[in-house]
Amino acid sequence: MQKRLADKVAIVTGAAQGLGEAIAGRLAQEGAHIVVADLNLEGAEHVAQRLQEQHGVRAIAAHVDVTREEHVEAMVEQAVEGLGRIDILVSNAGILISGDTTEFDVERWRRVIDVNLVGYMICAKHVARVMLQQKSGAIIQINSKSGKRGSFKNSAYAASKFGGIGLTQSLALEFAPHGIRVNAVCPGNLLDSPLWVDSLYAQYAKRLGISEAEVRQRYEEQVPLGRGCTYEDVTNIVVFLASDESSYMTGQAINVTGGQEMR
Repeated sequence: MQKRLADKVAIVTGAAQGLGEAIAGRLAQEGAHIVVADLNLEGAEHVAQRLQEQHGVRAIAAHVDVTREEHVEAMVEQAVEGLGRIDILVSNAGILISGDTTEFDVERWRRVIDVNLVGYMICAKHVARVMLQQKSGAIIQINSKSGKRGSFKNSAYAASKFGGIGLTQSLALEFAPHGIRVNAVCPGNLLDSPLWVDSLYAQYAKRLGISEAEVRQRYEEQVPLGRGCTYEDVTNIVVFLASDESSYMTGQAINVTGGQEMR
């Protein structure tokens, strides 16, 4: 079977674990060579080695803090030197800090914006310089349903994701004449992810005075299709947006929410 991304080169940020690791693995499965970029270099190296062994692609690890432009610039140089070009950027690195706005430490609020929005801009800036020379490329931001509507006591995260959609649309307009497409993916709640399993279930159970199983049920009941979002749900759309199958799509923010968000 022909692989949909054969010999493409992709950078995935935040790829040492979780959704980023799943995205990197799926792109490699489709034949792409991968730059596994993360703050956690050791974790990125393990993922890169596994991708090479499992999928027979080239993969390199890059240590990067997406808020530091010199890190991002070095990551892009490493990608070009090691793999020859850049066809795909998946801007996945992000953080979530929530809390009452009246009690929110401003520096922590600003940190969310810095990683989720400014970091996306810095990565797009430096990758686009390479793609402009190639006259082709696909930039994909991992956004959220919180980029489409406000999120309770989650003002920093929602603001960063709303801003991400505006940035996606603006970059799409700027780069369209040069053959570069820019889109976003807006997942729903990844209820089996480490963030939920290791942290959020316990937090919400304590806050709401219910069991963790009841927390999960409550969130599933909010979804018309009756279940949480999975990594595969997201990676299916990422592959589509990275491939030529979506060659007439740019500036879009695609919901992967089971019907929970329809705008």
